[in-house]
Amino acid sequence: MSSLLNFIDYRARARQRLPNALFQYIDRGSEDERALSRIRSSLDHITLTPSILTGIDRPDLRTTLLGQSLDMPVVIAPTALAGLVSYQGEIKLAKTARDLGIPFCVSTQSVTTVEAIRQSVPDAKLWFQLYVWKDRNLTRQLLERAQASTVDCLVITADTPVSPKREYNVRNGFSIPLKPTLGLMLDVLCHPSWLASVWLRQMLSSGMPSYGHYPAQFRSAVTQQTVHEAVRLENRLTWKDIRQIRTWWHGRIVIKGVLSTQDALIARDEGADAIVVSAHGGRNLDIAPAPIDVLPAIADAVRGDMQIIADSGVTRGSDILKYLALGADAVMVGRLPLWGLAAAGQEGANDIMHMLREEMDLTLKMLGTHSVGECRNLSYLTSSAR
Repeated sequence: MSSLLNFIDYRARARQRLPNALFQYIDRGSEDERALSRIRSSLDHITLTPSILTGIDRPDLRTTLLGQSLDMPVVIAPTALAGLVSYQGEIKLAKTARDLGIPFCVSTQSVTTVEAIRQSVPDAKLWFQLYVWKDRNLTRQLLERAQASTVDCLVITADTPVSPKREYNVRNGFSIPLKPTLGLMLDVLCHPSWLASVWLRQMLSSGMPSYGHYPAQFRSAVTQQTVHEAVRLENRLTWKDIRQIRTWWHGRIVIKGVLSTQDALIARDEGADAIVVSAHGGRNLDIAPAPIDVLPAIADAVRGDMQIIADSGVTRGSDILKYLALGADAVMVGRLPLWGLAAAGQEGANDIMHMLREEMDLTLKMLGTHSVGECRNLSYLTSSAR
């Protein structure tokens, strides 16, 4: 992929290959998309101060996260419907993560099941992301399936009590479930490569794409206009539910969607092993703060008691180092690997993640920093011009 040199190139290639509705579903935010721009602006206004003449040759990117040894402090984030971006997209992402020595977090709303991913990539570091269903017995059964697939780490998404308002999805006919409007059908027909290599291939192999983890009696195609009440997302989730899940899950638990010190402290007191300081990539609450802005205070409050993962807005390896410098132990990336998948399938996912690693290595050398573990000692400045 020598012609694709950075995130912008991969995103542009993805935009060419994917139907516009699917591209915008991944790329854009919610409402006026101010959270999306705020996240990027906040990252851009953080600068790290280098040290010179430190003799750095090979920075050490290795770290330990939730008891797992990682080759770099990155987790491939859970993303819904990666299997629509590329055929068997979730399996491809798991292979990319395995080859890089990092975890891949499987989404509740993936096309491919955690069992199939484990069977295809038996040596992958698999995590599982949970959206709690209204039927708690079915939720528990889902967790049992994940544990049977030797998943140790559970990531509970806690920042989506209601579906966000994304007007462009409605206009494009890409609300979930999909609405096969004339415009959407024309959009798909204008992308014959995607239609043949992803949609039709999926149809021929296993039928209409669906949420693979939904119980068989409630599983329906992504075009189905109704979702059974039992597997609707619980919109009244509380810390009591987290305590209940703790009794079901025998591994590590991570709470995703924390943006306040108060919630971080509660998560710690409720026995969470880690939190994800996250604005859902700017896709949910449009008036939410940027994670990088609240991260230092959260890190000061819980450092030493639990590990901190951050996400949202990463486009460069230097963004990851900024999150580490301000208090994170690791960073989740979501859109980047999807753009790699869209651009060139398995090869594209591998290449864009290796690009991220190379940028981290280069930036550490420029900073004169021996390891990612030393990033927390870096001096940083925050520009007030936003």
